[in-house]
Amino acid sequence: MSDIDIPVLISGGGPVGLAASLLLSQHGVPSLLVERHPATALTPKARGINARTMEIFRQCGIEAAVRAAGLAEGRLGLIVWTESLAGAEIERRVPGRAAAKNMAVTPVRNCLCAQDDLEPVIRRFAEAAGAGHLRFNTEMTSFSQDVSGVTGRLTDRVSGAESRFAARFLISAEGAQSRVRRALPVKMLGEEKVYDSVNILFHAELTQWVAQRPAALYYVEQQDLRATFLTINGTDRWGFLIHSTKEYGWKPQDFTAEFCTALIRKGIGLPDIEVTVLGVSHWEASAIVADRYRVGNVFLAGDAAHEMPPTGGFGLNTGVQDVHNLTWKIAAVLRGEANDSLLDSYHDERQPLGQFITQNALANAVSMGRTARQSSAVLPRAEFLNEQGLIFGACYESMAVLPDGTPKAVLDDPVTEYLQSARPGCRAPHVWLRRGNEQISTIDLMGAHFLLMTGANGEPWRRAAQAIGQLWPPLVAHTIGENADVSDPEGNWQAAYGIEADGAVLVRPDGYVAWRSRSAVANPQETLRVAFDRLFGRVHAIA
Repeated sequence: MSDIDIPVLISGGGPVGLAASLLLSQHGVPSLLVERHPATALTPKARGINARTMEIFRQCGIEAAVRAAGLAEGRLGLIVWTESLAGAEIERRVPGRAAAKNMAVTPVRNCLCAQDDLEPVIRRFAEAAGAGHLRFNTEMTSFSQDVSGVTGRLTDRVSGAESRFAARFLISAEGAQSRVRRALPVKMLGEEKVYDSVNILFHAELTQWVAQRPAALYYVEQQDLRATFLTINGTDRWGFLIHSTKEYGWKPQDFTAEFCTALIRKGIGLPDIEVTVLGVSHWEASAIVADRYRVGNVFLAGDAAHEMPPTGGFGLNTGVQDVHNLTWKIAAVLRGEANDSLLDSYHDERQPLGQFITQNALANAVSMGRTARQSSAVLPRAEFLNEQGLIFGACYESMAVLPDGTPKAVLDDPVTEYLQSARPGCRAPHVWLRRGNEQISTIDLMGAHFLLMTGANGEPWRRAAQAIGQLWPPLVAHTIGENADVSDPEGNWQAAYGIEADGAVLVRPDGYVAWRSRSAVANPQETLRVAFDRLFGRVHAIA
């Protein structure tokens, strides 16, 4: 008999593991998260939260809290290249992600919230959600699996006490050094250790050199120093990032407080400015992706599944989006609605996208000359921070998507271009609607449930959804149009979703379109039932 019996064990308490705990709780699935460190992150690490991830946080009810913990809007918006922070400016850019056209496809803005400020927010909501339990200072020290689930041992890192656990599923969110991944028959595809880096966290009052050009990143381009000032609070708390330190002949032991202070002062361009070094961390960037995201009852997520250079800020975001994809599928299987084969769609959908994003993160780094000191490149490729297609443009193909025969959009550049589409497999488009006196987005109708949206003449679809009964995740239906429960005052919804007034669209709990019917059918209840049977991998016998 195990000391702990839990449907899902989450190993790793960073943003990805914490998000998995919160999402599972919102699906009503009990879980246990274990994290070997005593608390959440102590250093900034990742900082940029893109708009797609902020949509997820919005649906989880934590968007406002994340924004309150992060840098206020208006305190960033540029990317700046300088010879030194107090010296000559080379160029400044407004990231393409912030262009009006790109911002029009979402109801949210991106956010800069350092990881040591973000993690406590997600933790607070995950602990309050009820179904999930979190144990810090606890490490999963062994595991094995069979067809029935995963068993192993947990060790309390303070007392040394061990306990046994049994779980139906294990989510590995342990980061790039994942012990779970290394214990599985998984190959990593791509390039390892493409460059080394050092992050220096420091205090210095830099307001007068940044206040008139608020930016997330200030690149320093000198003949003998290429580095980046990373905005934390925009005034006196900063990161200083140097890539490819080996190319300079520097070793980790060289980075004493005095040496770091001298480098920071050189980057600022003021030899006497007061600087306090708070911490130094060394790491190596890789561009590698697991060839398998699922091995039996074990799932890899976040950096455990994909290690990517930070150029573009995709690591944390891709990880949170991984577990957004995975958790509803686990919930459906645990509740007996779906066949276990549904879980294969996690790999089918997320692994190819993980490879595409990782390749582009590396291309960003290479284009900026950050992988070798001797490179002459200064300004990055045009795609850098303009990757709208990477952020919103995934179009999944798996058993969890039912094609409707419409062709996939052909784009000149799928990295930078994004065209909203309700073609099955695509992210459900954002359209402004009204519910009573409140302006809402289609995104606000989505959450821990399937969403059936119908046109103004789609009442038969709504009745069919009600007749299907209780699913897990549940099914919620809305009619959209004049005199409906949700109105479309600008008349954009039908065109955006590609249906007639008597058509319907089914959206998954992760916000991706699962199925679409352009117009009415003779038997909507049977049509929906067949659709769910196919989505959930159930055998359906036609009556």
